Amino acid sequence: MLHARQIKHCRACGTAVEYLVPADDNRERAVCPACGTVHYVNPLNVVGTIPVWGDQVLLCRRNIEPRYGLWTLPAGFMELGETTEQGALRETDEEAGAHVALEGLFSVLNVVRVGQVHLFYRARLLDTDFHPGPETIEVRLFTEHEIPWDELAFRTVRETLRRYFEDRRRGQFRVHTADIT
Repeated sequence: MLHARQIKHCRACGTAVEYLVPADDNRERAVCPACGTVHYVNPLNVVGTIPVWGDQVLLCRRNIEPRYGLWTLPAGFMELGETTEQGALRETDEEAGAHVALEGLFSVLNVVRVGQVHLFYRARLLDTDFHPGPETIEVRLFTEHEIPWDELAFRTVRETLRRYFEDRRRGQFRVHTADIT
């Protein structure tokens, strides 16, 4: 569970905050006793893609912690000023040097214990000219039977890939939602 009292000082004026339930709210928040600013802590969005070339999926081997050296789909934190689609495209370019066309939202995974929501889009690789970015050791295409299932960095990636291959076998893709505990 996330630590509920992570804000110590007001971002607006620097005064030490107090934790209380504001009059028009239903849960405890960090409130500045000096300027009255209420500070909200909300989940972070992680956005990425399932880049596909024929019957292969592109994976990245991580060059950063957490989970250094393990495989993942290209994904990362969404930035302010971008849509989820723009963030997924940016992360795919940054981590895999890959150019893709998005083909629709595929999975929305709630990771409550770390305060994140992961959104993955199906994506068609436009070419096979890809290369690892600074956060990636290696980028490689895998068929389903080649996926290093025991070396995947995150449960969200495992669940997304599992559902992707199931849908592909059925010949119909849908949007999947799940809670990762």
